[in-house]
Amino acid sequence: MRSVREAIEQLLLPTECALCHALLSYARSDRVVCDVCRHRWRAVRPPWCERCGQPEPHFGPCRLCADWPGALRVVRSAVWLEAGARDAVHALKYGALGRIADHLADAVAGIVLPGRDSAWLVPVPLGRQRLRERGYNQSERLARALAQRWRRPVVDLLTRVRETATQTALTPQARLANVAGAFAARRTASGGPTPGSRPGVPGAPRHGLGVGLPERPLVLVDDVFTTGATLAEAARALEQAGAGTVLGVTFGRATLPDFT
Repeated sequence: MRSVREAIEQLLLPTECALCHALLSYARSDRVVCDVCRHRWRAVRPPWCERCGQPEPHFGPCRLCADWPGALRVVRSAVWLEAGARDAVHALKYGALGRIADHLADAVAGIVLPGRDSAWLVPVPLGRQRLRERGYNQSERLARALAQRWRRPVVDLLTRVRETATQTALTPQARLANVAGAFAARRTASGGPTPGSRPGVPGAPRHGLGVGLPERPLVLVDDVFTTGATLAEAARALEQAGAGTVLGVTFGRATLPDFT
């Protein structure tokens, strides 16, 4: 229950939706996105490629995931990256609005993945420079919010070993080259809790990991899927460290531009 002080503050300083700026009622003032904006997010639905979740091609097999590492089995996204959904991602990444990750996680939580109930969540890491600029890793914020809903642990199994240029205007081939070799699996055991783990969550690791990775699904968590280059390269690093099954989830999925 809210305190009298919180109630007075709400009356004097009413909160508004971070996306449309409509005033939120007192009962919903702990949120940062209104129900109307959330309902406008358009869910990604089948038919799709069973592996990468991209709408099925009109002719032949899906080429988007043809060159992915074998360990990366399934990737799904919650909503299409358009209008308010894009604004939500922008607020998380560039607007210092970390709390909006809870709303994004609500959308992602409905995704069904094989082996999800025994999986560990692995956020896609940021480079040091972007981490300093933003103050937090948006993928980690999303992963931790999702962990509360799925009751699965978050483990920092990956590190970004080099900075990469922004991928926004790059072609699919250029995206692959941009992130090639950008990730590595953490290979040192700490002897204590695994960095980023969540004690008390069922299945949470109790000790640091060595070179080998657990025989359980690992779910990469990122904010946006465009061509899948980042997830594929992150999965490649996990596969090289011994992971057998890597899955992926993102909040948003961008519509591929015509690069021809």
